[in-house]
Amino acid sequence: MTRIGNVMRLQLVNRQAYVVLPLIVLGGAVLIAFLVFLLVPYGGPKHAIGATAAPLWAFVVVGIQALTLSFPFSQALGVTRRDFHLGTVMTAALTSGMLALIYLAIALLEKATGGWGMSGFFALPGLDGDAPLAALASYFTLAMLCFLSGYWCAAIFKRWGTVVLLTVLVGVSLAVVAAALLVIRFGAWDAVVGWLVSQGVLGMSAWGLVLAAALTASSYVTLRRVTQ
Repeated sequence: MTRIGNVMRLQLVNRQAYVVLPLIVLGGAVLIAFLVFLLVPYGGPKHAIGATAAPLWAFVVVGIQALTLSFPFSQALGVTRRDFHLGTVMTAALTSGMLALIYLAIALLEKATGGWGMSGFFALPGLDGDAPLAALASYFTLAMLCFLSGYWCAAIFKRWGTVVLLTVLVGVSLAVVAAALLVIRFGAWDAVVGWLVSQGVLGMSAWGLVLAAALTASSYVTLRRVTQ
């Protein structure tokens, strides 16, 4: 456990990536959302979904840097791949939890102020202050998925290079599109949407954590074969 803690400290040496970058993106996104709320002449609820997603996309970059920048240095220090992987994932969980708490605090403020007095909401629809624990779990899961997606892509890149990474990404995209086309072709769209709605916020968070676990395991298998 001490070795894993050392990896976490190693990762957090780069606070600019784990802390400063997401906070700058978050602050900028909130400011832009405020300006949009002020400029849009609409009396109903206004949701800045694009601004909400910006810090999460930043976590994709953090996940990439967690491997590409820190892994070679960790190997020079004699850190095992297992300890590096576990320490990195735990660092991701820590920082994802911090980001989720910030999102929740914003959602609660928006609920208390009626959308900052402008009916403007930075929090995602359905993830507001009405169900704090569910919202916290969802934001944590989204942040982890973004981080692990970047980490997974970086592992593939370090192991096999750009061509294989692009091939995998195109293959995943085609699989998603093909699945959507099949659902539409067989008229199962309503059933799929109904099933997703029936899962609820916590249920979808649980499925997201299952996907996060799969990305974690796949990344480790790939990382074991990575050379510096």
